[in-house]
Amino acid sequence: MKLYVKPGACSLSPHIVTREAGFNVDVVRADTKSADFQKINPKGYVPVLQLDDGQTLTEGVAIVQYLADHKPEAQLAPKNGTLERYRLQEWLNYIATEMHKGFSPLFRKPPAEFKQVLIDGLSQKLAFLDGHLQKNQFLMGERFTIADAYLFTILTWAPGQGLELSRWPALKAYFDRIGSRPAVKTALETEQKLRATA
Repeated sequence: MKLYVKPGACSLSPHIVTREAGFNVDVVRADTKSADFQKINPKGYVPVLQLDDGQTLTEGVAIVQYLADHKPEAQLAPKNGTLERYRLQEWLNYIATEMHKGFSPLFRKPPAEFKQVLIDGLSQKLAFLDGHLQKNQFLMGERFTIADAYLFTILTWAPGQGLELSRWPALKAYFDRIGSRPAVKTALETEQKLRATA
């Protein structure tokens, strides 16, 4: 398998999951503006997982579930059809629609007034997550899941937008806890090397 990533982007989430699950995968830095990449993913963005048979899978939430379901022994997602799996999907959708898309406009350098509206909205969501994590080690309780890989990825963007996680102590402790995992460290180090070779 090949995983196309862009250092600093949301593709870090499935990259972490491949490491957590122990997949043998080639991690490739994508030039999302190139014609070659546009043939791989006409949507023009990462992540993209290219399967051994040549098929591609896009959209991070789909990719991480595919990876988790193909390595059930890693216990990164509850079994399909269970209420716990729907709880996981609830978290994945919240991260995708409320957190990920909440940050996206900030990367386009909006006018100051609009930026403040976005920051205020994200602050409320970070406070909600902080409250949840005051009672839980991970999003789903006591076990790390693919949702944690995704949330960690989005939280890496917060300081660059002036959202210091230290304002939310439980969330900051969670971020540090995830960041200390060997698989997460390996993914971050790999992406740092990919960034340096650009």
